[in-house]
Amino acid sequence: MQDYQNLVELLKTEKLTIATAESCTGGLIAKLMTDIPGSSEVFVGGIVSYSNDIKEKWLGVSHETLEKFGAVSEKTISEMLDGILKKTGSDLGIAVSGIAGPGGGTLEKPVGTVYIGVAFQAEMIVKIIRSKSVIPQS
Repeated sequence: MQDYQNLVELLKTEKLTIATAESCTGGLIAKLMTDIPGSSEVFVGGIVSYSNDIKEKWLGVSHETLEKFGAVSEKTISEMLDGILKKTGSDLGIAVSGIAGPGGGTLEKPVGTVYIGVAFQAEMIVKIIRSKSVIPQS
């Protein structure tokens, strides 16, 4: 939680705003951001685009990208970032899409494959994370 507090304080200091485009996290990043007092000064909103249809309609991800690369890909994250920045007018964007499991994985994209990206002005960074423990064990 301290990381989110630090981020909110930094954004306030720099007078920047942030928005999220989330798939596999289901809005968790937005929830954690808005749990921080004062986050309304910097957090403009988010879109939970769990389905490809919403990725296309609300974030502008192209159908061709989803067909060719899939929802869990660097290209899709890049388009999600473009979309959330255009829709919200935010300074920064965070996008995430992945295969949380327990099913849905493939050899190429096993369960635990997550792409996360951040965009600021003309810069965009997208990273892939592969984790064996995406689903909390009870």
